[in-house]
Amino acid sequence: MDNNFTGTVPESLYSCNDLIALRLSSNGFHGQLSLGIGRLKSLRFLSLTNNSFTNVTNALQVLKSAPSLTTLLIGANFRGEAMPEDETIDGYRSLQVLSLADCSLSGEIPRWVSGLENLRELFLSSNRLTSPIPAWVSGLSLLFVLDVSNNSLAGEIPTALADLPMLRSETTVDDDGSSSQATFPLPVYMAASLQYHRANYCPKLLNLGDNGLTGAVPPEIGHLKGLTQLNLSLNSLRGEVPQAVGNLTNLEVLDLSSNRLTGEIPRALESLHFLSYFNVSKNDLDGPVPAGGQFCTFPSSSFAGNPGIEAAAGADPALGATRERGWHHNRTVGMDAIGRSG
Repeated sequence: MDNNFTGTVPESLYSCNDLIALRLSSNGFHGQLSLGIGRLKSLRFLSLTNNSFTNVTNALQVLKSAPSLTTLLIGANFRGEAMPEDETIDGYRSLQVLSLADCSLSGEIPRWVSGLENLRELFLSSNRLTSPIPAWVSGLSLLFVLDVSNNSLAGEIPTALADLPMLRSETTVDDDGSSSQATFPLPVYMAASLQYHRANYCPKLLNLGDNGLTGAVPPEIGHLKGLTQLNLSLNSLRGEVPQAVGNLTNLEVLDLSSNRLTGEIPRALESLHFLSYFNVSKNDLDGPVPAGGQFCTFPSSSFAGNPGIEAAAGADPALGATRERGWHHNRTVGMDAIGRSG
């Protein structure tokens, strides 16, 4: 990692039959992955992020021959290629973490992902994916991290997302620590200062930000009581903020900014006692800002760009100043960094 290696991956590396973890991220490797990597039958962890590898379809076909893979981080490669839709991309029965982030891949969220029955974390951010979010995502029964931000996804937020079992539950996979497969052989980096050694230590998050999503925020989202981070910003969502969001009592991050939301901020959100980052700026909200719970700690910038709210705040000059004094910068939003540094 970060060693300035260049060229192709040496074939001799694939003779290390007992190799469990391999991180070659942030180097200058290029070319296609060799069939030889399939000989690494014990390989559980592979990170190739931030290189110049090509032919993503070949890479996924080759890597399915490594049966023990639980963590596959290959983002920030394959620039401008198409997301493989080939249903022959099967296997990966042990895969728990998959990152194809920051590749500028075109196409749709591929159907073959639905066959990854042990998948816990899926990172597809910073691509050029289009079409609606498929309802079949709810069939990934162990999934608790879904990041498809910074794409061109369209349509409404599917209510099927509210059926994701691990986001509905406040428990985590392998809570008893009985599975050694839940431990990463090498740490996974979510950002420069955030690293995780176990899959179930990662925050439960749903990041649909920076797409072309329309319609209302479905009230069914209130069923996802395990969520700690919810980002729906930079879309074209309309209607009111559902009262049901107040049921997400584990939320630490809530970003609804840069949409077309109307109505008042629900008082029910005062019950979100762990909320450390809140942003509803650049909407069409009005009425008073709730005064209880964590709301006294948020800066006025969290509400800026809502003329109705700004008019209400003007009646109480102390409102904005109080919030600015209580603000501390949140450092947990940039989760798609896994595409570049994993």
